[in-house]
Order: sequence, then structure tokens, then C-alpha cells
Amino acid sequence: MKTRYSFGGDEHIFVEMDEEMSLDAFFKSLAMSNAARDAKIDGVREICPANASFQVRYDPETISPDDMMAKLKEFEDKAVNAEKRLNTRIIEVPVYYQDPWTHDCVMRFRERHQDPSGTDLDYAARINGYDSVEAFIEAHHSSPWFVSMVGFVSGLPFLYQLVEREKQIEVPKYLKPRTDTPKQTVGYGGCFSCIYSVRGAGGYQMFGITPMTIFDADQEVSYLKDFMVFFRPGDIVKFNPIGREEYDRILKEVENGTYKPRIAEVTFDLEEFNSDIEGTNHKLMEALNGI
Repeated sequence: MKTRYSFGGDEHIFVEMDEEMSLDAFFKSLAMSNAARDAKIDGVREICPANASFQVRYDPETISPDDMMAKLKEFEDKAVNAEKRLNTRIIEVPVYYQDPWTHDCVMRFRERHQDPSGTDLDYAARINGYDSVEAFIEAHHSSPWFVSMVGFVSGLPFLYQLVEREKQIEVPKYLKPRTDTPKQTVGYGGCFSCIYSVRGAGGYQMFGITPMTIFDADQEVSYLKDFMVFFRPGDIVKFNPIGREEYDRILKEVENGTYKPRIAEVTFDLEEFNSDIEGTNHKLMEALNGI
């Protein structure tokens, strides 16, 4: 893994661990960005982590660009040898697949899609080699997902599938972005799933919707009163397929303040995962089932 350092204008330095996403790149990026934050370098204004990279914004009148670059490079050796264990949480996210709202949106924007003759799920199932949409949906929800980044729009999580690379789902974005995407749509682009935190434009394939609010700027939702953004990097997600009746019930509970997301505290060990993916995933999901 060759780390690339580059200046971004007068006030930013971009540090990229790898051109492709991997959990190894994520953990190295996390270790380096945490080290930079803990160092409390004079002049650093913001540190923004991403999937396999991070960016630092600094004041060039307080610290010169070359000195800032040199300090960041000092953290790389520490990051390589950093412990690859993360105390985190696994969260159950209910998903209503093939719901009427994303389906309506899917059909309104077919002319922008690779295959106007079907739905996003039809297309995703076919290009990934599944015999049916139902089999594809099962593959999407049967394994856990790792939140590698939160951003692009407020509160939107990027989710990386915790399976062998050759088993990962891959789906391209729309040929031309939509001007509309329902709030809390579960989408997919490249190797990442996501949950649209707000309604707006988008280019990811649409598979379903969750009744669980994940961003609340007014902090009126019961489980978002401490912080308006629900997800954080390092969270693990288990999608749980639900039907219309369950969707309506959960949505009502969210609205009246009685809904509590199912969450279990877990430790994610990267070396353990790499040596036994199936066993690690089983332990993670058992922690959630044991609540």
C-alpha cells in the first residue's frame, strides 16, 4: 500500500492510503487521522476522514505547508504498526425492499439508467449473476456492513460489505444522476451501499427504504437528541428485511419517540476477520441476536 500525499490549494493536505477501498486502507487511514488529531498540531483547523483517505485543513499562517506535510508523514510508521482492533457497535437497520416510494422514483428516471426496461433491482441482480431479485436481496442483507465514511451530505453513511472481495456486490451509478431520491433510500454505487439521509438528487441504484431516521438537524428524534447524525465511521450495520406492516409500525414509533434502534457493543478485529470472515460475521450477528 503506497500512501500518497498531495496539497489541496493553500489550506489542505490530502492523504490517500490506496486508490481502492479495503479494510486495511481504512484502518491505516483511521490510525493516521487519529494520530494527527491527538497531536493537537498548532494551526490544524479540521481533520476529515474518508473511506481510505483523510484530509487536513490548516492555517498556513500558523504552520507552513511543508512543515504540515512533514508532520503528517511522521504518523505513517505508527499507523502501520497500530493495533487493528476497534471497539464499536453493530446496528440493525430495518429495510423495506421493493417499496412503492423508491419504485415510483425508479420508474420516473428510467431514461437515465443503463437498462430502462427493468428496475434497479432487476439490473443489479442480473449483472451480479443472481437468478432472481429475491436472491439478490438476500445477498444484500445476509452479511454485515462496515461504515467506512459518513458524509457527502449530512449523515449519509457509506457501507462496505463484509464478505470476500470476489463475493462483493458491485453496481454502477446511474448514467445520469436523478433530480430526486426519497429520504432514507437504501442505495448502491460501485462497491458501496448507502442510506440517503435527506431527500434530494442522487445517482446510486435504489433497492428499498428504511423507516429509521438517521439524520435530524432539529434533534427531535428520541435517539438523536445528543447528536443529529446517527452513524459514525467504524459502525457495523446488519440490514433486516421488513414488509409494509412492519415499516408502518416502526415509522409510527420513530414519529412518537418510542423507537429504539437495536444496537450491541462489539469489538472488530481486522486480523481475525481476514483469517475467518464467516466466523467473524457470525459472532458479530450473534451479538445483535443476543440483545
